[in-house]
Amino acid sequence: MTGADQTLLSRRIADLGLEIRGSRLEPLLGRLHAELQAAGLTGFQPEAYFSDEWGCPAGMPVIGIPFYLASSELCRLEGSMTGIEAETDEEIMMYLRHEAGHAFNYAHRLYRYRLWQRLFGDYGEPYREVYPVVPFSPAFVRHIPGWYAQKHPDDDFAETFAVWLTPGAAWREVYSGTPALKKLEYAERAARIYGRRPVQSPAGGLDTPVGELTMTLDSWYRSCGEHRHAPVATHRILDEDLRRAFPDGRGIAASEAVEARRGNLVLEINRWTGLERHVAAGLLADLTARCQRLNLQMDQSRIEERMSGFAVMTAALAMNFTSRGRFVEKSGRRDRHG
Repeated sequence: MTGADQTLLSRRIADLGLEIRGSRLEPLLGRLHAELQAAGLTGFQPEAYFSDEWGCPAGMPVIGIPFYLASSELCRLEGSMTGIEAETDEEIMMYLRHEAGHAFNYAHRLYRYRLWQRLFGDYGEPYREVYPVVPFSPAFVRHIPGWYAQKHPDDDFAETFAVWLTPGAAWREVYSGTPALKKLEYAERAARIYGRRPVQSPAGGLDTPVGELTMTLDSWYRSCGEHRHAPVATHRILDEDLRRAFPDGRGIAASEAVEARRGNLVLEINRWTGLERHVAAGLLADLTARCQRLNLQMDQSRIEERMSGFAVMTAALAMNFTSRGRFVEKSGRRDRHG
């Protein structure tokens, strides 16, 4: 870590002077507003502010954006401190369209109406960070990786709205003959009915604005690490499976090959199984440590073959977690970390 990084980590987040105006997010928000305008939502131009995470605070039509996206320096630090790269511009646009869906829902309280409830479900359903998914279900749109529309009825609508809004999405063709099409048609009707109605931005009550984040960046990342990156412990039975995945007994260290591909594996596990990225990162850390302890190796001529098998194995473990709440069954007993 550089001296500049250490200096930055010692500063309080509230003292960084982060504002949307002049930041990386300003032109991206302008792009979102242009898309909304082009889609006929002339009365709906949600404001945004830097916060601790993505969201719409307390059901208000305003978008909270993670503060680390304010600059390339903070984005680089985010990747260094968490092991998960900050969002690209295109990923940010996906999240902005999603949050705009939440904001539109809250602005007009669509979730109160029976048709919304019939299509998307009960808005009052408990919100879960770990949620069961049915990959490739035609009842839900695909937008944010991880089958995010299946997380909660509110997210189902937000994802549907985002797909409807995305330029060039060709959603009528893509979702033709699926239950998701009716949801998309609802989003279009709602936009036509409510799109020109002016929406007032809230005067206050924002959830964790960046000016209230009085901790240092170092403290922030340490607290996030304690909260989000609890060690994942699987089960020693997986040692045998790893020996089968890497049976060569010579060549390069399997742990090094896995570590070199960790970032991409985390993204792909999240995309296809719905496992949260930080949990996927914890799973890979555990499996990498097991490979190192077992001194597993792979023939350099068979790296792609071996890594393909390993990727399928980790995807199966991830699906265990998303469907059962644990990676490996332990003599019929449930364990918090799998």
